[in-house]
Amino acid sequence: MSTERVAYVTGEYPRATDTFIQREVAALRAGGLDVHTFAVRRTGDEHMVGPEQLAERERTSYLLPPSKAGLIRDHLRLIAADRGRYVEAARLAWSTRRRGIAGIAKQLAYFAEAGMLAAELRRRDIDHLHAHFADSATSLAMLTAAVGGLRYSFTLHGPGIFFEADTWQLGTKCDRAAFVSCISYFARSQAMVFADPDTTDRLHLVHCGIDASAMPMATHDVDDPHQLVFVARVAQLKGLGIMIEAMPTIVAADPTASLLVVGDGPDRPRYEALARELGVADHVRFAGYQSQAEVRTHLSSSAVFVLPSFAEGVPVSLMEAMAAGLPVITTQVGGITELVTDGENGDVLRPGDVDALADRVVKLLADPELRRARGAHGRRVVEAEFDSATEAARLRALFDAAASGIPAAIRPEPLVPGTAPSDGSRS
Repeated sequence: MSTERVAYVTGEYPRATDTFIQREVAALRAGGLDVHTFAVRRTGDEHMVGPEQLAERERTSYLLPPSKAGLIRDHLRLIAADRGRYVEAARLAWSTRRRGIAGIAKQLAYFAEAGMLAAELRRRDIDHLHAHFADSATSLAMLTAAVGGLRYSFTLHGPGIFFEADTWQLGTKCDRAAFVSCISYFARSQAMVFADPDTTDRLHLVHCGIDASAMPMATHDVDDPHQLVFVARVAQLKGLGIMIEAMPTIVAADPTASLLVVGDGPDRPRYEALARELGVADHVRFAGYQSQAEVRTHLSSSAVFVLPSFAEGVPVSLMEAMAAGLPVITTQVGGITELVTDGENGDVLRPGDVDALADRVVKLLADPELRRARGAHGRRVVEAEFDSATEAARLRALFDAAASGIPAAIRPEPLVPGTAPSDGSRS
């Protein structure tokens, strides 16, 4: 059985920081799947950094603010349709609530939203709901499926959810899902800690992906400016402070070196102050959120990509940098080594090692041939394993397998539209 339409739900969509979801949705639509996008809250204008975000915001349905009359009507209809199922869904909501008054209040809100979303999915004849992120978005998806008699699945990213897996009932979510799309073997292994052993066959590997062909290549000419580029949320876990602490050593060795910070976040004022304190403010520029086109331009005009994170899944920004032919310097955390091989397509360092970071940057800036070789290798890896169209086709195979009840392989074969899903005999 082939799935004709699915719904996606997140807390906010689209955002400047979730372009990987936007690419996935676009690739699924290009493959013939009718994808309806929902979000709890309407995204603010600060995230409308390009035409892609504007177009997606216009075609996304938002649950808040609700019509009170519509909310009551939707829940009454769900009760009338199947009172027993409604009661069981309410029990599920209560049993999976977070602790405290705030946790109860949040769960009541999720259940109210779930009734609205379930009723709307029924009106649109959609029976499969997919969520990105395993916290509140998947709580909403699980309750929507329970109250509406639908299937749900979710994409498991990490790493944050693994710090609060019990709080967010990760095991229950995995056990009740039609499938879980894990972005890395690291994420899948963490899910296996919490899921029932009898349901781990529902944990699959589907990478986030990019279109490498859309990325212009860095040249690494001798006369190119020595710009380092960091693309991520400006928050402590991304390790930007370590990079700024390395800048005095880097600038002393190469006075032409500069750091471009693409992204924004709560810690930006602190890092701007740190750059001033260390005397490198003239060598560090904060660009804020940028459009996808602007990010591509920044990458292609840079020499080295740096992401010294303390915790990660498999960063899409690393994929984009590698597709642009940049050597990357990152850390041995989460699923990063499933993408970056130390000494081949990048450097993988111990997290928090300022001296090692400065040393690797200085060596790469002094050697354009090494930068070019590392970058070319990185692009080949991304093309082979992290292509957005191919990964969307793997996800499409999981949707169709769930609809037909046929087991799927851990790493599903990409589904060509119109063909039957795999029987899951190969893992």
